Amino acid sequence: MMRPLFVGAPLVWLLAFFAAPFVIVAGISLVPAIDAQPPFASPLNPANWTLDSYSLLIHDDLYAAAFLNSLRIAFTATVIALLVGYPMAYAMARAPERWRGLLVMLVIVPFWTSFLIRVYAWMLLLRPTGLINSALIGIGVISEPLPLDAGEFAVHLGLVYSYLPFMVLPLYATLERLDPALLEAAHDLGARPWQAFCAVTLPLSLPGVVAGALLVFIPAVGE
Repeated sequence: MMRPLFVGAPLVWLLAFFAAPFVIVAGISLVPAIDAQPPFASPLNPANWTLDSYSLLIHDDLYAAAFLNSLRIAFTATVIALLVGYPMAYAMARAPERWRGLLVMLVIVPFWTSFLIRVYAWMLLLRPTGLINSALIGIGVISEPLPLDAGEFAVHLGLVYSYLPFMVLPLYATLERLDPALLEAAHDLGARPWQAFCAVTLPLSLPGVVAGALLVFIPAVGE
């Protein structure tokens, strides 16, 4: 009696908030734009259906370039997040147990502030008159402001900063569950620390790597 309820409730949730928006967007993509409110013809009328939007998408190189750039930047941001997040997660998993809860809380503290506010704070730091350029000019490292707030550097920085917790938490959950006896056995068999890491820790942490990479890459493509 309760099983259909527990299975059906998540299904209804996914249909309402995941599938339904895609259906609505797909319907809008099949009708032309008009000067009205809403700014498109009714998708419920088959007479309004057209493939002009998809034709434009295929024949205009701008959209393909934008999509490929999104994939490239999301991929490189995911790799950077992995390179930064793995040592963090490893250090958290190997920290004394009494400190692990505090370290996890520090990772999720940024979620207590709006995503938009955090990104806007980076804009203030990176702009030509921001704190970073002002400090570098003040100590004589540079003579004129660096264009830190323009280009892919700022995009990568914002993506990695924003989604780093999504990489760290799955990795920490995986690394924290690893049996230390496996590493001790590798050391007893003569493996050096880096050899034990490559042969034991890294393969066993791959599920966390995959989960973290997906949690970063998918929203980064959308951003």
